[in-house]
Amino acid sequence: MSIKILVVEDEVKIARFLELELKYEGYGVEVAVDGRAGLEKIQENEYDLILLDLMLPRMSGIEVCRRVRQSGKATPIIMLTAKDDVSDKVMGLDMGADDYLTKPFAIEELLARMRVALKRKEKSDKEEENKGKLYIHKGLEVDDIRRQVTFNQNLIELTKKEYELLKYLLENKNIALDREKILEKVWGYDYYGDTNVIDVYVRYLRSKIDQPYGIDMIKTVRGVGYAIYEE
Repeated sequence: MSIKILVVEDEVKIARFLELELKYEGYGVEVAVDGRAGLEKIQENEYDLILLDLMLPRMSGIEVCRRVRQSGKATPIIMLTAKDDVSDKVMGLDMGADDYLTKPFAIEELLARMRVALKRKEKSDKEEENKGKLYIHKGLEVDDIRRQVTFNQNLIELTKKEYELLKYLLENKNIALDREKILEKVWGYDYYGDTNVIDVYVRYLRSKIDQPYGIDMIKTVRGVGYAIYEE
């Protein structure tokens, strides 16, 4: 299924240009030519991303954005505008827009910003989907609602990072995960420390789970990183 984009833009030439370019890139595209029509489409349909002009007839882009967020929808919104005023940008972002692009812009820049927003949405959707799951491995249970870890009903106290590392390994069971990937997913993009921190936390987990209960759960994959395998 193609990614579905809504373009809310009253300038016909720009709307048509965006529609053609985005369809060429493989996106599914719908267009609304005023704010009220755009809001109605958003209320009636599910979109993966919204390109929203600031200055629209019948209802401003700011007001559309405010109502979308007020309704609880978290669809990524990139605001487009000919106005380069900082206060307008701040207002749009405060209303819940994810990004802001000033006209005229290069289509390559818009596509890059869309990819970032869509990747962020995909990550958020996956986290929401996994929230509350119960991960079971041998006698180990990870209850993501209570954020509680037990082995044969014995409670295991873990720190926040130990818990997140264990959960990530269990989410990707039977996959050899390299240190860079683990660092990115558990410690985040903005972590600039040594990847040895992963080895340290694996030792912590082994000392709290593997050693006390006599199991060999977290495997070292030589030259790669770590994995938990279903045996």
